Amino acid sequence: MAYTSINDPEAYFQVKLYSGTGSSNAQTFDGDTDMQPDLVVIKSRNHAYGHHWTDAVRGAGKDLYSELTDDEYPNANSLASFDSDGFTVGSDNGVNNGSSKTYVAWCWKESATAGFDIVSYTGNAVDGRTISHSLSAVPDMYIIKNRSAAEPWMVYHGSLGNTKALYLNTTMAAATSNSYTNDTSPTSSVFSVSDWEGNNGDGNSIIAYLFTSKQGFSKFSSYTGNGSTNGPFIYTGFRPAMIIIKTTSGADRWVISDNKRDVDNVVVGELNPNDSAVENTSGTPFDFLSNGFKLRRTGDVFNTDGDVYVYMAFAEAPFVNSKGVPCNAR
Repeated sequence: MAYTSINDPEAYFQVKLYSGTGSSNAQTFDGDTDMQPDLVVIKSRNHAYGHHWTDAVRGAGKDLYSELTDDEYPNANSLASFDSDGFTVGSDNGVNNGSSKTYVAWCWKESATAGFDIVSYTGNAVDGRTISHSLSAVPDMYIIKNRSAAEPWMVYHGSLGNTKALYLNTTMAAATSNSYTNDTSPTSSVFSVSDWEGNNGDGNSIIAYLFTSKQGFSKFSSYTGNGSTNGPFIYTGFRPAMIIIKTTSGADRWVISDNKRDVDNVVVGELNPNDSAVENTSGTPFDFLSNGFKLRRTGDVFNTDGDVYVYMAFAEAPFVNSKGVPCNAR
């Protein structure tokens, strides 16, 4: 039986729902375990504001938006601090704290134990350059954004190999180019970049978010759609707290679903990191199960017959903890 490497997922990932106030607004996580986040991604559910990314490496008050290619810019009224068990958003900012607006925040703790590393570096335009990371494992997925220039959010996913990439800010299908990784797979200590401005622009400040699968806590893999309302079951080894899915075969949106916006099956709440649109509450029906997720609708978004989809998933609870105790289904 598959045991987890992490008994308490809340120590490394939590989802938080909250309402904006228009004034300084401290948010405490709902879980039993305190977690000081290092990456917080916030999206308004009922207003068309962008997906706001802030991390502790760049520092509070420095904004990036995943649906835009814009470079980073300072914003004193955005996320103000990373707290011992949550975060504080600044005053009167519609992006993450507007009065009468509702929000979701997806929050990660940087840790090799949990398979998550944040790397900041300065580009030098050297083709084939290697960048060190601290995962002590081969990354299964990473996201790179040039902070100094209007460049796309490059997404490497191990299921695509080292010649292809996706863009988090667009709907494009997986594209082939040696500009992404210099056709070189990452190792347990480094990842490779080219002379492309998007991931190695000379003198540019660049941020990378790297992930590797951890049994019972996270998984980065792929599946093939079957075009049926009785869609594929995807085994993860845990009950999901959040999943992100993208077709690699065609041009369609990224999809984010989580366990706080949908507390029961069928899961229908959808947000799209490539778009600022409000939450769609009638899409993406699937079930979160004790050991994975089950697709319940056909369609190009995540279940066209024969199309390949990549995903990233994080746990609410491991399927089996380190003492051999299984979790329950929803």
